[in-house]
Amino acid sequence: MEEADVVVVSSKGQVVIPQGLRQKLRIGAKSKLLVYPFEDALIMKKLELKNAEDKLEAIYRRVAARRAKYGELSETEIDEIVQKHRHGKS
Repeated sequence: MEEADVVVVSSKGQVVIPQGLRQKLRIGAKSKLLVYPFEDALIMKKLELKNAEDKLEAIYRRVAARRAKYGELSETEIDEIVQKHRHGKS
């Protein structure tokens, strides 16, 4: 199990992530982190934006292909495409 570190919140609300964790998770300058509350804690997750951008582009391409073939799509049809992509179905 990982050891916990204590960090201090600055007057601007900034927190320094310990160097060992930054190295282990490959978090560098300009890295994006998702921060959300959970009960009495904050959870931080590194975002892989390039991966997310690629996935979003794949969804856009799939929607565009369906529009080209069938015309305008309903919101429900677009949602179905997104859900299928999320679950790895074509």
